[in-house]
Amino acid sequence: MAAAAAARAVSVGAGLRGLPRTLPLVVILGATGTGKSTLALQLGQRLGGEIVSADSMQVYEGLDIITNKVSAQEQRMCQHHMISFVDPLVTNYTVVDFRNKATALIEDIFARDKIPIVVGGTNYYIESLLWKVLVNTKPQEMGTKKVTDRKELEKEDGHVLHKRLSQVDPEMAAKLHPHDKRKVARSLQVFEETGISHSEFLHRQHAEEGGGPLGGPLKFPNLCILWLHADQTVLDERLDKRVDDMLAAGLLDELRDFHRRYNQKKVAENSQDYQHGIFQSIGFKEFHEYLVTEGKCTPETSNQLLKKGPGPSVPPVYGLEVSDVSKWEESVLEPALEIVQSFIQGRKPAAAPVKMPCNEMENKRSYHMCDLCDRIIIGDREWAAHIKSKSHLHQLRKRRRLDLDALATIESQSISADCDKEPEEKGSPGQNEKELKSGV
Repeated sequence: MAAAAAARAVSVGAGLRGLPRTLPLVVILGATGTGKSTLALQLGQRLGGEIVSADSMQVYEGLDIITNKVSAQEQRMCQHHMISFVDPLVTNYTVVDFRNKATALIEDIFARDKIPIVVGGTNYYIESLLWKVLVNTKPQEMGTKKVTDRKELEKEDGHVLHKRLSQVDPEMAAKLHPHDKRKVARSLQVFEETGISHSEFLHRQHAEEGGGPLGGPLKFPNLCILWLHADQTVLDERLDKRVDDMLAAGLLDELRDFHRRYNQKKVAENSQDYQHGIFQSIGFKEFHEYLVTEGKCTPETSNQLLKKGPGPSVPPVYGLEVSDVSKWEESVLEPALEIVQSFIQGRKPAAAPVKMPCNEMENKRSYHMCDLCDRIIIGDREWAAHIKSKSHLHQLRKRRRLDLDALATIESQSISADCDKEPEEKGSPGQNEKELKSGV
């Protein structure tokens, strides 16, 4: 298999002799269940590329099933990077750590005349590889600067943190929800460690030559982005099947073992943390109640718990429909190969990039306060969705009923008060009698 892949890679290079050749950075995006890992593996084999995982949970050792890591066999078929190299007990691994290591790997892959294929994963991990960013502070880099522990900040009340941020960086505070303590704490950390507001960093970044609304200039200019998409009903069915496959592959045993080795003591000390590191993996924290009560309750109860469980720097994105897996070769693999080959050869792909719907007047970070629901909503689109939501409409109907009841009560009290009054007289009895006698 490896020999065949190498032969194909040689044939690709041989067909390009005499042509200007700039290898692209291939990035594969898509929702869970779209087949990103499958396509990455196939492209890696066909083109002699190497795969860089951009998944924030797959960097940690352990929980291979629940984080859906590629198998050892698949890793032998094509070189994979950025998987299972961080200790599970490390909780301060950041996107900056990822970016520094992954960028060096990508440059090394290019230096060996191979194609790096980034597959994700975690959007902000991918974004850290696409655009140049200026916010680069980490505690060990600060020297004599004041060092701020973000985890300590996150222990404070979210509204208190948000108020602190609004005092030093009102622009960023207006873009962040008080409940999003991680981002609020990150922005506070940037200011306290550098003396420069997070929003000022972003303004400088966007103002750089080649910069745009999503970041600074592109880090790798020859970007080939493939976006896999499918009907939601199809994805829902695939995800249901994936959970069944995970259970069949030994998911519960993996969770029990991981809990026993890394989390049981933390739970006993009431110091478990499902907001940092691998412990925030989708799936692990959802099994918390099942894991801590297993063996302490009836099998029936355990089973019930188990069941609960764009601007100038924006590169083109090429969409691939993956709903029908029976047509994978002709609908996904072959078009993907053609697109990547066109980037290698420096020509325009035959396929047209996706036209991303974009409203220039839309503010993605606008601040809205819904007094009815007592909620803060960030973003015009999110606000539009909120005021049409069932919960908001329910509160609106409830408020109208209360207003009508209050109005009815006021009207009833007014009528009652009028009935209690004596009939109004035009004058005193004596005066009226005189008027009658005088014929007035």
